[in-house]
Amino acid sequence: MKRQLPRRHDLAPLLKFKRPVLSPKERRLASALTIEDLRRIAKRRTPKAAFDYTDGAADGEVSLARARQGFADVEFHPSILRDVSRVDTSREVLGGRVALPFGIAPTGFTRMMQSEGEIAGATAAAAAGIPFALSTMGTTSIEDVAAAAPGGRNWFQLYMWKDRERSMALVDRAAAAGYDTLLVTVDVPVAGARLRDVRNGMTIPPTLSPRTVVNAIPRPAWWINFLTTEPLAFASLDSWSGTVADLLDTMFDPTVTFDDLAWIRSQWPGKISVKGVQNVEDSRRLADLGVDAIVLSNHGGRQLDRAPVPFHLLPDVVREVGSDLEVHLDTGIMSGQDIVAALAHGAHFTMIGRAYLYGLMSGGREGVDRTIEILTGQIERTMRLLGVTSLDELEPRHVTALRRLSARD
Repeated sequence: MKRQLPRRHDLAPLLKFKRPVLSPKERRLASALTIEDLRRIAKRRTPKAAFDYTDGAADGEVSLARARQGFADVEFHPSILRDVSRVDTSREVLGGRVALPFGIAPTGFTRMMQSEGEIAGATAAAAAGIPFALSTMGTTSIEDVAAAAPGGRNWFQLYMWKDRERSMALVDRAAAAGYDTLLVTVDVPVAGARLRDVRNGMTIPPTLSPRTVVNAIPRPAWWINFLTTEPLAFASLDSWSGTVADLLDTMFDPTVTFDDLAWIRSQWPGKISVKGVQNVEDSRRLADLGVDAIVLSNHGGRQLDRAPVPFHLLPDVVREVGSDLEVHLDTGIMSGQDIVAALAHGAHFTMIGRAYLYGLMSGGREGVDRTIEILTGQIERTMRLLGVTSLDELEPRHVTALRRLSARD
Protein backbone atom coordinates (compact mmCIF):
# COMPACT_ATOMS: atom_id res chain seq x y z
CA MET A 1 0.00 0.00 0.00
CA LYS A 2 1.46 3.29 -1.07
CA ARG A 3 1.63 5.96 1.63
CA GLN A 4 2.14 9.70 1.48
CA LEU A 5 2.20 12.61 3.89
CA PRO A 6 -1.18 14.34 4.21
CA ARG A 7 -1.41 17.63 2.37
CA ARG A 8 -3.04 20.68 3.85
CA HIS A 9 -5.68 21.10 1.16
CA ASP A 10 -6.67 17.42 1.58
CA LEU A 11 -7.09 17.77 5.33
CA ALA A 12 -9.11 20.99 5.30
CA PRO A 13 -12.44 19.41 4.24
CA LEU A 14 -12.05 16.69 6.88
CA LEU A 15 -11.48 18.97 9.83
CA LYS A 16 -14.16 21.26 11.24
CA PHE A 17 -13.46 22.94 14.52
CA LYS A 18 -16.36 23.57 16.84
CA ARG A 19 -17.17 27.23 17.43
CA PRO A 20 -16.51 28.10 21.08
CA VAL A 21 -19.65 28.95 23.06
CA LEU A 22 -18.98 31.59 25.71
CA SER A 23 -22.35 31.45 27.48
CA PRO A 24 -22.47 28.71 30.15
CA LYS A 25 -26.25 28.54 29.83
CA GLU A 26 -26.08 28.11 26.08
CA ARG A 27 -23.41 25.41 26.48
CA ARG A 28 -25.34 23.34 28.98
CA LEU A 29 -28.63 23.59 27.10
CA ALA A 30 -26.95 22.66 23.82
CA SER A 31 -25.48 19.59 25.53
CA ALA A 32 -28.97 18.40 26.51
CA LEU A 33 -30.25 16.04 23.84
CA THR A 34 -33.10 14.51 25.84
CA ILE A 35 -35.48 15.48 28.62
CA GLU A 36 -33.52 13.18 30.92
CA ASP A 37 -30.42 15.28 30.14
CA LEU A 38 -32.35 18.38 31.22
CA ARG A 39 -33.41 16.58 34.38
CA ARG A 40 -29.78 15.89 35.29
CA ILE A 41 -28.84 19.54 34.69
CA ALA A 42 -31.83 20.69 36.75
CA LYS A 43 -30.82 18.46 39.64
CA ARG A 44 -27.32 19.95 39.68
CA ARG A 45 -28.58 23.52 39.66
CA THR A 46 -31.60 23.41 42.00
CA PRO A 47 -31.71 22.97 45.78
CA LYS A 48 -32.99 19.58 46.85
CA ALA A 49 -36.34 20.68 48.30
CA ALA A 50 -37.40 22.48 45.13
CA PHE A 51 -36.07 19.79 42.80
CA ASP A 52 -37.69 16.98 44.77
CA TYR A 53 -41.02 18.80 44.76
CA THR A 54 -40.91 18.60 40.96
CA ASP A 55 -39.29 15.21 40.60
CA GLY A 56 -41.10 13.31 43.33
CA ALA A 57 -44.45 11.57 43.58
CA ALA A 58 -46.65 10.05 46.28
CA ASP A 59 -45.77 7.28 48.73
CA GLY A 60 -43.45 4.77 47.02
CA GLU A 61 -43.70 6.62 43.67
CA VAL A 62 -45.01 3.46 42.02
CA SER A 63 -47.59 5.25 39.86
CA LEU A 64 -44.98 7.48 38.27
CA ALA A 65 -42.59 4.60 37.64
CA ARG A 66 -45.35 2.51 36.05
CA ALA A 67 -46.46 5.40 33.83
CA ARG A 68 -42.95 5.87 32.48
CA GLN A 69 -42.49 2.13 32.13
CA GLY A 70 -45.74 1.97 30.17
CA PHE A 71 -44.28 4.27 27.53
CA ALA A 72 -40.99 2.35 27.55
CA ASP A 73 -42.94 -0.87 26.91
CA VAL A 74 -44.14 0.37 23.52
CA GLU A 75 -43.38 -1.29 20.24
CA PHE A 76 -43.72 0.86 17.10
CA HIS A 77 -44.75 -0.59 13.73
CA PRO A 78 -43.34 1.56 10.90
CA SER A 79 -44.45 1.63 7.29
CA ILE A 80 -41.78 2.00 4.61
CA LEU A 81 -41.39 3.76 1.27
CA ARG A 82 -43.55 6.73 2.15
CA ASP A 83 -42.79 10.33 1.20
CA VAL A 84 -42.09 11.89 4.58
CA SER A 85 -40.13 14.91 3.37
CA ARG A 86 -42.71 17.10 5.12
CA VAL A 87 -44.65 16.37 8.31
CA ASP A 88 -47.48 18.34 9.88
CA THR A 89 -47.52 18.35 13.71
CA SER A 90 -50.47 20.73 14.08
CA ARG A 91 -53.98 19.91 15.25
CA GLU A 92 -57.29 21.55 16.20
CA VAL A 93 -57.56 21.45 20.00
CA LEU A 94 -60.53 22.85 21.92
CA GLY A 95 -61.53 25.25 19.17
CA GLY A 96 -58.10 26.50 18.14
CA ARG A 97 -55.18 25.34 16.03
CA VAL A 98 -52.01 24.35 17.91
CA ALA A 99 -48.63 23.84 16.28
CA LEU A 100 -47.69 20.76 18.29
CA PRO A 101 -49.65 17.94 19.95
CA PHE A 102 -48.70 18.91 23.48
CA GLY A 103 -49.18 21.80 25.86
CA ILE A 104 -47.68 22.88 29.17
CA ALA A 105 -49.58 21.44 32.13
CA PRO A 106 -50.44 23.51 35.21
CA THR A 107 -47.76 23.37 37.88
CA GLY A 108 -47.77 24.99 41.32
CA PHE A 109 -44.98 26.89 43.09
CA THR A 110 -43.23 27.35 39.75
CA ARG A 111 -41.09 30.35 40.70
CA MET A 112 -39.60 28.23 43.47
CA MET A 113 -38.09 25.96 40.83
CA GLN A 114 -36.62 28.90 38.91
CA SER A 115 -37.33 32.60 39.34
CA GLU A 116 -38.67 33.21 35.82
CA GLY A 117 -41.48 30.78 36.63
CA GLU A 118 -44.77 30.91 34.79
CA ILE A 119 -43.73 33.84 32.60
CA ALA A 120 -41.01 31.68 31.04
CA GLY A 121 -43.51 28.89 30.42
CA ALA A 122 -46.25 31.11 29.02
CA THR A 123 -44.00 33.07 26.66
CA ALA A 124 -42.21 29.94 25.42
CA ALA A 125 -45.56 28.26 24.79
CA ALA A 126 -46.90 31.28 22.92
CA ALA A 127 -43.78 31.41 20.75
CA ALA A 128 -44.15 27.70 19.94
CA GLY A 129 -47.88 27.95 19.24
CA ILE A 130 -48.99 25.62 22.05
CA PRO A 131 -51.25 26.12 25.11
CA PHE A 132 -50.00 27.10 28.54
CA ALA A 133 -52.07 26.23 31.62
CA LEU A 134 -51.73 28.41 34.72
CA SER A 135 -52.30 26.64 38.03
CA THR A 136 -54.48 27.88 40.87
CA MET A 137 -51.31 27.32 42.90
CA GLY A 138 -49.21 29.36 40.49
CA THR A 139 -46.80 32.05 41.62
CA THR A 140 -47.63 34.57 38.88
CA SER A 141 -51.00 36.26 38.68
CA ILE A 142 -53.67 35.51 36.11
CA GLU A 143 -53.36 39.02 34.72
CA ASP A 144 -49.54 39.04 34.57
CA VAL A 145 -49.44 35.79 32.58
CA ALA A 146 -52.03 37.16 30.15
CA ALA A 147 -50.03 40.37 29.75
CA ALA A 148 -46.78 38.47 29.16
CA ALA A 149 -48.30 36.20 26.49
CA PRO A 150 -51.22 38.15 25.00
CA GLY A 151 -51.18 36.14 21.79
CA GLY A 152 -50.93 32.76 23.48
CA ARG A 153 -53.46 30.03 24.16
CA ASN A 154 -53.78 30.57 27.91
CA TRP A 155 -55.77 28.05 29.95
CA PHE A 156 -56.62 28.39 33.65
CA GLN A 157 -56.54 25.38 35.97
CA LEU A 158 -59.07 25.43 38.80
CA TYR A 159 -59.05 23.62 42.12
CA MET A 160 -62.41 23.96 43.80
CA TRP A 161 -61.85 25.28 47.32
CA LYS A 162 -64.05 25.10 50.35
CA ASP A 163 -64.54 28.83 49.85
CA ARG A 164 -66.60 28.68 46.63
CA GLU A 165 -66.80 32.44 46.22
CA ARG A 166 -63.02 32.76 46.13
CA SER A 167 -62.80 29.90 43.63
CA MET A 168 -65.28 31.48 41.27
CA ALA A 169 -63.63 34.88 41.67
CA LEU A 170 -60.53 33.31 40.09
CA VAL A 171 -62.68 31.92 37.28
CA ASP A 172 -64.12 35.37 36.63
CA ARG A 173 -60.64 36.89 36.54
CA ALA A 174 -59.46 34.28 34.05
CA ALA A 175 -62.43 34.92 31.78
CA ALA A 176 -61.86 38.68 31.95
CA ALA A 177 -58.16 38.19 31.10
CA GLY A 178 -58.98 36.23 27.94
CA TYR A 179 -58.22 32.65 29.01
CA ASP A 180 -60.08 30.42 26.56
CA THR A 181 -60.22 27.11 28.48
CA LEU A 182 -60.96 26.19 32.10
CA LEU A 183 -59.08 23.09 33.23
CA VAL A 184 -60.85 21.71 36.30
CA THR A 185 -58.67 19.31 38.31
CA VAL A 186 -60.76 16.75 40.19
CA ASP A 187 -58.30 14.26 41.72
CA VAL A 188 -57.28 16.26 44.82
CA PRO A 189 -60.01 15.87 47.47
CA VAL A 190 -57.05 15.64 49.86
CA ALA A 191 -53.31 15.86 49.32
CA GLY A 192 -51.33 12.78 48.38
CA ALA A 193 -48.55 11.57 50.67
CA ARG A 194 -45.58 13.26 48.99
CA LEU A 195 -42.89 11.89 51.25
CA ARG A 196 -39.93 13.70 49.69
CA ASP A 197 -41.59 17.01 50.58
CA VAL A 198 -42.21 15.92 54.16
CA ARG A 199 -38.62 14.77 54.57
CA ASN A 200 -37.29 17.97 53.03
CA GLY A 201 -39.52 20.19 55.18
CA MET A 202 -41.04 21.69 52.03
CA THR A 203 -42.73 24.93 53.04
CA ILE A 204 -43.53 28.27 51.45
CA PRO A 205 -41.13 30.06 51.85
CA PRO A 206 -38.44 27.32 52.03
CA THR A 207 -37.34 26.10 55.45
CA LEU A 208 -33.73 27.06 56.07
CA SER A 209 -32.47 24.09 58.04
CA PRO A 210 -28.70 23.45 58.28
CA ARG A 211 -29.07 20.69 55.69
CA THR A 212 -30.91 23.07 53.34
CA VAL A 213 -28.14 25.64 53.62
CA VAL A 214 -25.40 23.04 53.01
CA ASN A 215 -27.28 21.71 49.97
CA ALA A 216 -27.62 25.25 48.58
CA ILE A 217 -23.94 26.21 48.85
CA PRO A 218 -22.94 24.75 45.46
CA ARG A 219 -26.03 26.33 43.84
CA PRO A 220 -25.43 30.08 44.24
CA ALA A 221 -27.24 31.09 41.03
CA TRP A 222 -30.56 29.75 42.36
CA TRP A 223 -30.18 31.67 45.62
CA ILE A 224 -29.10 34.88 43.92
CA ASN A 225 -32.16 34.76 41.69
CA PHE A 226 -34.43 33.79 44.58
CA LEU A 227 -33.21 36.58 46.87
CA THR A 228 -33.03 39.37 44.28
CA THR A 229 -36.44 38.93 42.64
CA GLU A 230 -39.96 39.51 43.91
CA PRO A 231 -40.60 37.46 47.08
CA LEU A 232 -42.23 34.12 46.41
CA ALA A 233 -45.97 34.12 47.02
CA PHE A 234 -49.08 32.52 45.63
CA ALA A 235 -50.55 34.73 42.97
CA SER A 236 -54.10 33.72 43.86
CA LEU A 237 -53.78 33.03 47.59
CA ASP A 238 -52.78 34.55 50.87
CA SER A 239 -49.37 33.74 52.34
CA TRP A 240 -48.87 30.34 53.96
CA SER A 241 -46.18 29.16 56.36
CA GLY A 242 -47.03 25.45 56.69
CA THR A 243 -46.19 22.48 54.52
CA VAL A 244 -47.58 22.06 51.03
CA ALA A 245 -49.70 19.08 52.11
CA ASP A 246 -51.19 21.10 55.00
CA LEU A 247 -52.09 23.88 52.58
CA LEU A 248 -53.84 21.50 50.19
CA ASP A 249 -55.79 19.81 52.96
CA THR A 250 -56.86 23.18 54.37
CA MET A 251 -58.01 24.60 51.05
CA PHE A 252 -59.41 21.81 48.90
CA ASP A 253 -62.98 20.68 49.21
CA PRO A 254 -63.54 16.91 49.54
CA THR A 255 -67.31 17.35 49.02
CA VAL A 256 -67.13 18.37 45.33
CA THR A 257 -69.43 16.24 43.13
CA PHE A 258 -70.61 15.98 39.52
CA ASP A 259 -73.38 18.44 40.40
CA ASP A 260 -70.78 21.03 41.39
CA LEU A 261 -68.96 20.42 38.13
CA ALA A 262 -72.19 21.01 36.20
CA TRP A 263 -72.59 24.30 38.07
CA ILE A 264 -69.03 25.34 37.15
CA ARG A 265 -69.77 24.41 33.53
CA SER A 266 -72.73 26.80 33.58
CA GLN A 267 -70.57 29.65 34.91
CA TRP A 268 -67.70 29.43 32.42
CA PRO A 269 -68.10 31.03 28.97
CA GLY A 270 -65.32 29.13 27.17
CA LYS A 271 -64.19 25.54 26.73
CA ILE A 272 -63.98 23.29 29.76
CA SER A 273 -61.71 20.30 30.33
CA VAL A 274 -61.69 17.98 33.35
CA LYS A 275 -58.29 16.73 34.51
CA GLY A 276 -57.67 13.70 36.69
CA VAL A 277 -60.04 11.16 35.08
CA GLN A 278 -59.02 7.57 35.82
CA ASN A 279 -61.78 5.21 34.67
CA VAL A 280 -64.22 4.64 31.82
CA GLU A 281 -67.37 5.17 33.90
CA ASP A 282 -66.38 8.69 34.98
CA SER A 283 -65.39 9.47 31.40
CA ARG A 284 -68.90 8.54 30.27
CA ARG A 285 -70.54 10.69 32.95
CA LEU A 286 -68.40 13.68 32.00
CA ALA A 287 -69.25 13.26 28.31
CA ASP A 288 -72.95 13.18 29.22
CA LEU A 289 -72.41 16.30 31.34
CA GLY A 290 -71.24 18.16 28.23
CA VAL A 291 -67.61 18.96 28.98
CA ASP A 292 -65.40 19.60 25.96
CA ALA A 293 -62.42 17.44 26.95
CA ILE A 294 -61.08 15.16 29.64
CA VAL A 295 -57.47 14.63 30.66
CA LEU A 296 -56.59 11.08 31.61
CA SER A 297 -54.14 11.70 34.42
CA ASN A 298 -53.15 10.38 37.82
CA HIS A 299 -51.62 13.77 38.70
CA GLY A 300 -48.16 12.64 37.70
CA GLY A 301 -48.30 9.95 40.37
CA ARG A 302 -48.56 12.65 43.04
CA GLN A 303 -51.94 11.69 44.54
CA LEU A 304 -53.02 8.03 44.80
CA ASP A 305 -50.01 5.76 44.44
CA ARG A 306 -50.67 2.61 42.37
CA ALA A 307 -53.36 4.48 40.45
CA PRO A 308 -54.17 3.37 36.88
CA VAL A 309 -51.61 4.16 34.20
CA PRO A 310 -53.33 6.73 31.91
CA PHE A 311 -51.63 5.37 28.79
CA HIS A 312 -53.03 1.89 29.49
CA LEU A 313 -56.50 3.30 30.18
CA LEU A 314 -56.53 5.34 26.98
CA PRO A 315 -57.90 2.86 24.38
CA ASP A 316 -60.93 1.87 26.49
CA VAL A 317 -61.82 5.51 27.18
CA VAL A 318 -61.43 6.51 23.54
CA ARG A 319 -63.72 3.67 22.47
CA GLU A 320 -66.33 4.82 24.98
CA VAL A 321 -66.30 8.62 24.56
CA GLY A 322 -63.80 9.53 21.85
CA SER A 323 -66.54 10.66 19.47
CA ASP A 324 -68.20 12.83 22.14
CA LEU A 325 -65.29 14.86 23.47
CA GLU A 326 -61.52 15.26 23.18
CA VAL A 327 -59.45 12.80 25.18
CA HIS A 328 -56.17 14.31 26.38
CA LEU A 329 -53.44 12.58 28.39
CA ASP A 330 -50.63 13.38 30.79
CA THR A 331 -48.38 11.56 33.32
CA GLY A 332 -45.08 9.94 32.49
CA ILE A 333 -44.26 11.77 29.25
CA MET A 334 -40.50 12.19 28.91
CA SER A 335 -39.98 12.15 25.13
CA GLY A 336 -41.53 12.92 21.79
CA GLN A 337 -41.80 9.17 21.21
CA ASP A 338 -44.08 8.98 24.25
CA ILE A 339 -46.29 11.68 22.73
CA VAL A 340 -46.47 9.91 19.36
CA ALA A 341 -47.33 6.63 21.11
CA ALA A 342 -50.15 8.34 23.03
CA LEU A 343 -51.57 9.87 19.85
CA ALA A 344 -51.43 6.54 17.99
CA HIS A 345 -53.11 4.92 21.00
CA GLY A 346 -56.03 7.34 20.61
CA ALA A 347 -55.19 10.55 22.53
CA HIS A 348 -56.19 13.78 20.83
CA PHE A 349 -53.62 15.85 22.75
CA THR A 350 -51.07 15.54 25.56
CA MET A 351 -49.66 17.73 28.32
CA ILE A 352 -46.19 17.93 29.88
CA GLY A 353 -45.42 18.98 33.45
CA ARG A 354 -42.10 17.70 34.75
CA ALA A 355 -40.47 17.85 31.30
CA TYR A 356 -41.26 21.57 31.17
CA LEU A 357 -40.00 22.18 34.71
CA TYR A 358 -36.73 20.34 34.07
CA GLY A 359 -36.11 22.75 31.22
CA LEU A 360 -37.10 25.73 33.36
CA MET A 361 -34.70 24.72 36.15
CA SER A 362 -31.94 24.13 33.61
CA GLY A 363 -32.08 27.55 32.01
CA GLY A 364 -35.20 29.65 32.55
CA ARG A 365 -37.06 30.70 29.41
CA GLU A 366 -34.29 29.33 27.17
CA GLY A 367 -34.53 26.02 29.01
CA VAL A 368 -38.26 25.81 28.33
CA ASP A 369 -37.54 26.59 24.68
CA ARG A 370 -35.04 23.73 24.71
CA THR A 371 -37.63 21.33 26.16
CA ILE A 372 -40.04 22.22 23.35
CA GLU A 373 -37.27 21.97 20.76
CA ILE A 374 -36.21 18.50 21.95
CA LEU A 375 -39.77 17.17 21.98
CA THR A 376 -40.55 18.70 18.59
CA GLY A 377 -37.52 17.09 16.98
CA GLN A 378 -38.35 13.72 18.50
CA ILE A 379 -41.99 13.91 17.37
CA GLU A 380 -41.07 14.82 13.81
CA ARG A 381 -38.35 12.18 13.56
CA THR A 382 -40.63 9.46 14.99
CA MET A 383 -43.42 10.37 12.57
CA ARG A 384 -41.02 10.15 9.63
CA LEU A 385 -39.64 6.81 10.79
CA LEU A 386 -43.18 5.49 11.16
CA GLY A 387 -44.02 6.64 7.64
CA VAL A 388 -46.71 9.20 8.54
CA THR A 389 -46.91 12.86 7.56
CA SER A 390 -49.71 14.14 9.82
CA LEU A 391 -51.06 13.43 13.29
CA ASP A 392 -54.33 12.18 11.81
CA GLU A 393 -52.43 9.36 10.10
CA LEU A 394 -51.31 7.94 13.46
CA GLU A 395 -53.43 4.90 14.25
CA PRO A 396 -53.48 2.00 16.74
CA ARG A 397 -51.77 -0.17 14.11
CA HIS A 398 -48.63 1.93 14.56
CA VAL A 399 -48.10 1.00 18.20
CA THR A 400 -48.40 -1.97 20.55
CA ALA A 401 -48.37 -1.54 24.32
CA LEU A 402 -46.43 -4.59 25.47
CA ARG A 403 -47.88 -6.17 28.61
CA ARG A 404 -45.64 -6.26 31.67
CA LEU A 405 -48.33 -6.41 34.35
CA SER A 406 -51.71 -8.11 34.02
CA ALA A 407 -54.59 -8.50 36.43
CA ARG A 408 -54.96 -11.82 38.24
CA ASP A 409 -58.33 -13.59 38.10
